[in-house]
Amino acid sequence: MARYMLSVHSREGEVREPPTEEEMQRSHAQLGVIEREMAAEGAWVFSARLHEAGTATVVRMSGDEVLTTDGPFAESKDHLGGFYLIEAADLDAALGWAAKVTAAIGVPIEVRPLAGFADEPRA
Repeated sequence: MARYMLSVHSREGEVREPPTEEEMQRSHAQLGVIEREMAAEGAWVFSARLHEAGTATVVRMSGDEVLTTDGPFAESKDHLGGFYLIEAADLDAALGWAAKVTAAIGVPIEVRPLAGFADEPRA
């Protein structure tokens, strides 16, 4: 099994009609179903929602000195909003999970394989 990151993206300042309470509850319920399905099929490894990009701090080296600056690292309007780490037989299976997540929350999902995890035994 290979491991993939399904990253959930958002766009800063994107004007979208705010969801109604009913739409929010439906979306959360759909995600709950998807996450339970992932767990039941052995695909779910870990997932998390992130705070807004403006809460990030970037840590880097400058010579021998450690510098911290306000984030986010990338100067972009597109930001990582959360992610799933999953195990899947192949890219098509990972894309299937991403399709379910994007259908539930209505934002783009980027699917990327994790380097060095293909065909490794589970810990």
